[in-house]
Amino acid sequence: MNAVTPADTRGPPRQWHRFTPAQRLARFTVYLVVVAAVLQSARTVQVIPEFLLDAPEQMQDLLKRMWPIAWSHYPQGVHDALVDTLHIATLGTLLAVLMALPIGLAAAHNVVPNKAVNLLARLLLVSSRSVNSLVWALLFVAVFGPGALAGTLAIAFRSIGFIGKLLGEALEESAPGPIEALQAAGAPWLSRLAFGWWPQVKPAFWSILLFRWDINVRESAVLGLVGAGGIGMALDSAMNLFQWDRVAMVLFSIFSVVVLAEVVVTQLRKRIL
Repeated sequence: MNAVTPADTRGPPRQWHRFTPAQRLARFTVYLVVVAAVLQSARTVQVIPEFLLDAPEQMQDLLKRMWPIAWSHYPQGVHDALVDTLHIATLGTLLAVLMALPIGLAAAHNVVPNKAVNLLARLLLVSSRSVNSLVWALLFVAVFGPGALAGTLAIAFRSIGFIGKLLGEALEESAPGPIEALQAAGAPWLSRLAFGWWPQVKPAFWSILLFRWDINVRESAVLGLVGAGGIGMALDSAMNLFQWDRVAMVLFSIFSVVVLAEVVVTQLRKRIL
């Protein structure tokens, strides 16, 4: 009688598959939905073939009109508007911090253990982020009239959601040990906030503040297109008058300020954090 060897009972070799059949079906469904969404979007976008074919020639003509750059236009037509842009970004960021701090504290459940207050604070943060800065600018221009005040308030109300959400998340991720120790020692809520939560979220707070100011410098540069003050008003005026050499001067100034803001933020982060 012949003995049965292990090789006879092992059967066919098993094949390894990276995904299960259900996972492969889910991936295929996702790909199919994405392709369908892209095709549907391409159908709804009204692209005029004549304009599309003529775009390189029009772009070349526009660049020729922009050169040489009207450097002489900077002292009278750009400088003051550029300073207003920086003022709008800075004051708007500071105002946003003042308004976002209490909302961010209320949104953190470990700081304010009240679900109703947490939900209300998060609703305010979502409301701030859901409205674009240009829409905020249009609203405040309608209320306060054109000018830097409308731009400052637009930047501030747009930034509340960003600062408050990130600050609230930083508070929720803080270690509970120091707070529990202060609470056991009988420290009041403000003392726990100042000596327990603040030292833990201080680096994140300064990082959020600098990052948001950097973003606001970019956003405030275009608010003038809707009458909210700043360099955008100079850009809109030059474009309406077809003064393309002045448009080039304004665009170069915006680019220079954005690069300078990036350098300033990087150096401040190195010194503060």
